Amino acid sequence: MTGAAETEHARQHATETTTRQKQEVCANVLEAYGLTVRQGGRTIWREASFTIHTGEFVCALGPNGAGKTTLLRLVLGLMSPAQGEIRVLGAQPRRGNPLIGYVPQRRTLDAHLRVCARDFVMLGLDGHKWGIASPFVTQQQRQARRELVEAACEAVGATGYINRPVGQLSGGEQQRLLLAQAILGQPRLLLLDEPLASLDIRNQYAIARLVGKVTQERQMTVLLVTHDINPLLSMTQQVLYIAQKQIALGTPEEIISTERLSRLYRAPVEVMRDSRGRVLVSGLELGR
Repeated sequence: MTGAAETEHARQHATETTTRQKQEVCANVLEAYGLTVRQGGRTIWREASFTIHTGEFVCALGPNGAGKTTLLRLVLGLMSPAQGEIRVLGAQPRRGNPLIGYVPQRRTLDAHLRVCARDFVMLGLDGHKWGIASPFVTQQQRQARRELVEAACEAVGATGYINRPVGQLSGGEQQRLLLAQAILGQPRLLLLDEPLASLDIRNQYAIARLVGKVTQERQMTVLLVTHDINPLLSMTQQVLYIAQKQIALGTPEEIISTERLSRLYRAPVEVMRDSRGRVLVSGLELGR
């Protein structure tokens, strides 16, 4: 490497290091200012401004098609707003940010998939770059990666089936492995898109408790998309509600109320709570 090339490499490394350090000390994990998003010629939501602070557990709610997954795509740098600005950890969103962990909407894994759970979780390190875990690692690096995987699997309670084929595992067990994948790199922000979907009631509450425990222990900020907040109520600090091309952010009590949702939908909506505090929202055609 020439002297000029070495200097340029050092400059780029210093810039990347400085950017990462700034992101690591940023008090506001997610900031949106006058955000308008359009897709396929349709306005998803307009002029949204909100802030998610470090350490908060935020649930994103709203009807189908309101733009909950779209928000995650913006944060991941997979799309850009039509107007306004969004900042993630103090910087513009970018693809492959190592400070963000992501659990996509759960996909059904082929029952005949023979990849063992350990190798499946290992893909969370660099499988997104290669399609398989990078082969260019030393024995020392390989051991360090193995320890990371084992620690992540232990954190999510998956140690008991770490050597079993993922295709033979239950939906709840597979969801634990996806969570282990997402936390491998010790991210500051964890995005989860419908992690409780397709699970039975028992597993919904088990996964909800697990997410709360793991993210609290690892001091992560959470943005979780869900249709049903009830399994997550005990840990939810803020609700980000998306409906009628608007976004509202506040505590569960502030947002999930008869008055606030009726105003958001511009239609009568009734919010009821049972003796355990579980929420039921009743109204006409809320999904339209």
